[in-house]
Amino acid sequence: MKGKDLLSIADLNSEDISLLISCAIELEAEGWSHSLSEKVLALVFEKPSLRTRVSFEVAMRQLERAVFKLRQLAEYFTRRFMGDSSLSIFAIIDSLFNIDNHKLWDWARACDMSQRIFNSWCGSFINRMESDMGVTKLADYLSTYLNELWQITSHYYEYVEQFYEIVAKVEVPPETLEQYHKFVTEYNAFVQDLREHITELKSIARTGIEPPSVKLAQEVR
Repeated sequence: MKGKDLLSIADLNSEDISLLISCAIELEAEGWSHSLSEKVLALVFEKPSLRTRVSFEVAMRQLERAVFKLRQLAEYFTRRFMGDSSLSIFAIIDSLFNIDNHKLWDWARACDMSQRIFNSWCGSFINRMESDMGVTKLADYLSTYLNELWQITSHYYEYVEQFYEIVAKVEVPPETLEQYHKFVTEYNAFVQDLREHITELKSIARTGIEPPSVKLAQEVR
């Protein structure tokens, strides 16, 4: 159909209509943000079409909200669970230096190096998102940034899980447990928000990420 003008549905034969339907199904399966990468959308109407214009604007607003929400989640994670925050799992791990256990100290020192890497990674991630949003490119990279945020939280969870396993075997100070319980409450609320956003994004961004793959922190009983 390339190079063919379409002025009326009557201009299409049965083969053309079948091709259009098949193409639409493939585009929807791939995810609209991927299919429209590096393209500009425009609608030109010979006569006013309120219903079509509103539908188009609603779709664009949904994409904008999805982008903004993803950025909010990334910034919240970085602010509350990284850097110098008392709710960072690495800050909680640092409190293990109060225990006279040299093996734990070695592990905590190794985690300190990992914290520096995470801080740099998260800082770079936020900066790249802000830069792309500033030049309206973020829609092209929505699924990419979602996948990267998922990778960050997945690697971060590994340290949460390791701390949980250690606490199950070693007696730790009450204040450390209290700090961890506060972390679990707020971190799991973040995870639930991210899971819900992943569910929303699956209709507009191509991603194989499933919401349950973002894991909840375990309470110490």
